[in-house]
Amino acid sequence: MVILIGNQKGGAGKSTLTLLLANYLTSVHEEKVTVLDMDYQQSVSSKYEKAKVLENEAPYEILAVDLSQFPALIKVLTKNTKEMVLIDLPGKMDDDLLIPVILSGNIILCPFNYDEFSVDSTLLFAMVVKKINTKAPMIFIPNRIKSNVRYDTQMEVDRVMTKFGTITPIIADRIDFQRVNTLQTPTIVLPVILPILSQIYDNYIKKQKSE
Repeated sequence: MVILIGNQKGGAGKSTLTLLLANYLTSVHEEKVTVLDMDYQQSVSSKYEKAKVLENEAPYEILAVDLSQFPALIKVLTKNTKEMVLIDLPGKMDDDLLIPVILSGNIILCPFNYDEFSVDSTLLFAMVVKKINTKAPMIFIPNRIKSNVRYDTQMEVDRVMTKFGTITPIIADRIDFQRVNTLQTPTIVLPVILPILSQIYDNYIKKQKSE
């Protein structure tokens, strides 16, 4: 199974969400996970390398992958039908080499914020991705949400987003998320993140695994 995590807007938290999901799948469900870091900043793979320097072995592997390497690599990884491949997508959608990556996705996760720039980028991302991959469900995750978001703004954005997919409950903005790494998710954020990750697992991942 291939799960894409993406948004065009920088700072949406997709790399952190990738780690949160990888930690959750390996620790709670004992899934075999491989993460492909295709983001240009490669923050996920850099955290992985730091953990190795400290001689700490992560419960999953993270590979920094160029778009041109993807077709061959995904063939190898998906030979094992139980393999869970998480892909942290690049922040830009202007490369045709992204098309096979998007087509490979069984589930698409899109973290976003309710500010104007994030919403515009998120909608553009959704339109492009859904035009390429019409089968994979898209799940929008309101992320790093501050308490001052206007309710009417949130309602309007949610109404538009649901034309492309479903929306999870919000993840409140907490500084503790900066401590997420390839080895663990800080215990203090588990009550915030576990209900949402469990919802995604039960409603989408588990369902597709059983098909």
